Amino acid sequence: MKKISMLINAMDRISHINPEIYGHFSEHLGRCIYNGIYVGEDSDIPNTDGIRNDIIEAFRKIKLPVLRWPGGCFADEYHWTDGIGEKASRKKMINSNWGGVTEDNSFGTHEFFRLCELVGCEPYLAGNMGSGTIQELSEWVEYITLHSGSPMSELRRKNGRDEPWKLKYLGIGNENWGCGGNMRPEYYADEYRRYQSFCKNHSGNELFRIACGPSANDYNWTEVMMKNLSKFHTKALSLHYYTVPTGDWSKKGKALEFDNDLYYSTISKTLYMDELITRHTEIMNRYDPENEIGLIVDEWGCWYDVEEGTNPGFLYQQNSMRDAVVAACNLNIFNRHSKRVIMANLAQAVNVLQALILTEGEKLVKTPTYHVFDLYKEHQGGELVYCFCSDEKAGTKDKIPMISSSASLKNGVMTITLANCSVEDSADISCDIRGFACSEASARILTGDAHSFNDFDSPENVVIGDFAVSLENGVLSAELPPCSVVSVTLK
Repeated sequence: MKKISMLINAMDRISHINPEIYGHFSEHLGRCIYNGIYVGEDSDIPNTDGIRNDIIEAFRKIKLPVLRWPGGCFADEYHWTDGIGEKASRKKMINSNWGGVTEDNSFGTHEFFRLCELVGCEPYLAGNMGSGTIQELSEWVEYITLHSGSPMSELRRKNGRDEPWKLKYLGIGNENWGCGGNMRPEYYADEYRRYQSFCKNHSGNELFRIACGPSANDYNWTEVMMKNLSKFHTKALSLHYYTVPTGDWSKKGKALEFDNDLYYSTISKTLYMDELITRHTEIMNRYDPENEIGLIVDEWGCWYDVEEGTNPGFLYQQNSMRDAVVAACNLNIFNRHSKRVIMANLAQAVNVLQALILTEGEKLVKTPTYHVFDLYKEHQGGELVYCFCSDEKAGTKDKIPMISSSASLKNGVMTITLANCSVEDSADISCDIRGFACSEASARILTGDAHSFNDFDSPENVVIGDFAVSLENGVLSAELPPCSVVSVTLK
């Protein structure tokens, strides 16, 4: 067991933690939408307008705040008019990015906004800049948000929706440095300025326009964007970074087969997110010292080799306690950078990559990652407060900080989240709480062997349990087992 000293100063309030930091991503990829979120109105699986009731309930339980759709790479080949009107007559397409399967467009704009209504989350649309036109994107915004008086609003009415929806978040293009058109940053910046100028605010709806930002450590892309865009053009830049345990995209490693060295390599690579955000923020600070342009990490998570026997284009993978620690570390990083980071979207919500939920027919499994979002949900809308942790190390070849942490205040309650990243040692935590008078402490924990996972035969192998902590004279004490994620509530 290693001793860890911590200090939390509730008087030092740093930044607001946007609920959208706990957002998610749903792409037309594999079984994320079809046979995942959406099963159709005629399915024997209990559903509301074709959307699985158990998924709606699971999303609501973690207070899912925002959902990004329809991609991903799919977004820059998606033509929204193919996904409206009578389903039998909707145009089919080949999903050339993900598995070459036929997309029947039965889940389109109306279905997505219905999903968001049922869950109670904000919709975040990724608009097609790669293969689409300015007119196409402009008319999609008009179709969604204009009350009346145009062909698009009348078309929406014809398709069964009289009132417009509210649309806040609009991404203009996706990964335009790659699958979204292989553009140079200078070219994309000019195109973005053209596209965004035709995406109008209608009927009291105010768009929050988001520009495609960098891939991982492409700092030049951020520099060019910040030079060429202003708060009048965009409200945020996106950032994409995936945790690949081996660092080799051709052989990423398996979800459940790893030794301690590869485990620590995984955590080390996920902690690189902190350096990425720090350095991109430094660039943004030079051009935008007032923080008027946010940073959105709208694709993040672990990316492994697909499970054997599954379609390689579907990106289906299992999810273990290693993934839970990855999720906990990232969410703590986003909290700590919440002055600049205003949203993040885990890839992806169901059946793809580091999913919250896995489905098979009528069966549904909540992954360890899902339970981390349940543990962390009370940070949403809180105020980040100063949280120091002694720099004890864990690991073999890759030495990493043993403890990941963050703390927030909301409605007179303090939430502290901790991850013990070590797979060998327990952590004896002694945390001095200052500037916050509290007399009651409770905690919940997710823990297990790093390889532990939930499947359809054992859906509750890894679940949240109660956890004993003590609070005496303003000092919080706890013993965190190896490979664990803990949420502490102080009142």
